Amino acid sequence: MPRYLSLVHIDERNASAQAPGPEFEKRMGALFEEITKAGVMLDTAGLTPTSQGTRVTWSGGKLSYTDGPFAESKEVIGGYAIIQAKDKAEALEWTRRFLEAHDAHLTVTAEVREIAEG
Repeated sequence: MPRYLSLVHIDERNASAQAPGPEFEKRMGALFEEITKAGVMLDTAGLTPTSQGTRVTWSGGKLSYTDGPFAESKEVIGGYAIIQAKDKAEALEWTRRFLEAHDAHLTVTAEVREIAEG
């Protein structure tokens, strides 16, 4: 079965103003339990803020390092999930359910891409 990477995009500058409501953890926990029991979830995690990250760039035959936060970034990767699904439609269905578990006032985007094998 193909594997898919879901990259969860957030607006880091407004993340604290858009904190999830009290029922969020309950909804997300139930979804994660279901997707794990279904054998779909392979790995998932949130990421630390960009203020704790470093970008490494290769350009012109040289490496450069830039410590975060990255002022030019409005939307950043806030987390990821690697799932194994029978096809892209199933991967998108699980992603839809993940996004709908968030409170309505939040803006969360997920980019779903198949992992190239071999």
